[in-house]
Amino acid sequence: MYHCRMKHNDLIWEFLPSGLQSLFEVKEIRKTSTAFHIYLDEIRQKGDSDRWNKSLVGKGYTDYCTIQDHLTRGRSTYLHLRKCKWLDKETGEIFSYDIDYEQEDGTQLTKELVAFLKGED
Repeated sequence: MYHCRMKHNDLIWEFLPSGLQSLFEVKEIRKTSTAFHIYLDEIRQKGDSDRWNKSLVGKGYTDYCTIQDHLTRGRSTYLHLRKCKWLDKETGEIFSYDIDYEQEDGTQLTKELVAFLKGED
């Protein structure tokens, strides 16, 4: 039998959609009598095409988007996600990147989560 020691912070990712760990960081976890609320912020990094663009600066985060995920130990699980906002100092435009999510074999995402990642309403 193989045993693996895990850090507490890594354990939560075992219960979340795979692949999100490289895109988001856990900010907070709340447990109520009926639900788990997991708050995730996008890891701030410029898109590949903007990597060297010095006119782009971080401008906080979007409001949280709440998506209901699977049940965990009989409780509803809610993912509260928010994306990074960027300011283009040359144009004054504030925007967020679409998130490219590489789906792993067997992973299924809710339509709401896919829409959030792609920046759709």
